[in-house]
Amino acid sequence: MNKLICLGLLFICSFSASTAGAQQKQKYVLVIHGGAGTILKKNMTPEKEQAYLGKLREALQAGYDQIKAGKPSLDAVQAAVLVMEDSPLFNAGKGAVFTHDGKNEMDAAIMDGKTLKAGSVAGVTTIRNPILAARAVMERSEHVMMIGRGAEGFAKEVGLQIVDPSYFYTPERWNGLQKALAEDSVKAVLDHGNKHSELMGTINKDNKFGTVGAVALDQAGNLAAATSTGGMTNKKYGRVGDAPLIGAGTYANNATAGISATGWGEFFIRSVVAYDISAMMEYQKLSLQEAAAKALAKMEKLGGDGGLIALDNKGNVTMPFNTAGMYRGTVTADGKIEVNIYR
Repeated sequence: MNKLICLGLLFICSFSASTAGAQQKQKYVLVIHGGAGTILKKNMTPEKEQAYLGKLREALQAGYDQIKAGKPSLDAVQAAVLVMEDSPLFNAGKGAVFTHDGKNEMDAAIMDGKTLKAGSVAGVTTIRNPILAARAVMERSEHVMMIGRGAEGFAKEVGLQIVDPSYFYTPERWNGLQKALAEDSVKAVLDHGNKHSELMGTINKDNKFGTVGAVALDQAGNLAAATSTGGMTNKKYGRVGDAPLIGAGTYANNATAGISATGWGEFFIRSVVAYDISAMMEYQKLSLQEAAAKALAKMEKLGGDGGLIALDNKGNVTMPFNTAGMYRGTVTADGKIEVNIYR
């Protein structure tokens, strides 16, 4: 009898150990996105698709290297976002879209889940890597948010790389602006007299998409989130979206999760999506997946589109979106990388 009990206990212990090992393999430590929108396979060349997938892998590897080296989650999300900011493929940094006036105006934010400290910049035009400026605001100033020339002056003072605005020019983004201007001109004529024509801003909904972001969980159990964007093609009046607004497009709290959003910013702002997820987890005790799904559904009900990435303090991940596609990827604690584009 004793032998049977011992054998039974041995089996249970062995089973528990193997199960724990399996769960450990599925513990995610970094998740990224490169924007959501009407991303269809039929519109993507094989070469371009591979370029996106390759850059997503590069960003994940850059962030994972920081985590593996024992660096804080802030370093991991910063490293991942820097890769995407320096690539013309994504609407952030080098690949930022053009405003109605033919300029590149960028926003970025970063947040530390351990301390709830955060930093962001908006409407900057000469800072090569806006995510570095956001972190500098968080760590080297008493403030949370800086905008425009003031943010640029601060970035220069703390030694960040300042570039001529021409650095951000790419033919593809410039052609995108010309197409948007033509489409809006035609639509404005067709909508003449329509009640919606009184609303000033960007008409084409697809021009509102495009952001990069990352969320990481480091070896010490700390979360961090970062988001960077060039805003929307053809935007006017110094418009700012959800990316640099803490609680709307970016949020991290060790008690719950880290979140970075992408999509139609106005609706993410009105729904305070990122904080809403954290709040539902904290106060309603919902799982990460349940909270993210509910928050996205509330935003969609208002008329918004987009997606988000979220990682909780246990290493669970979710990446819901209601658009045709979202550039996204994950890496587990043991270094397994997965990247996807389409639904």
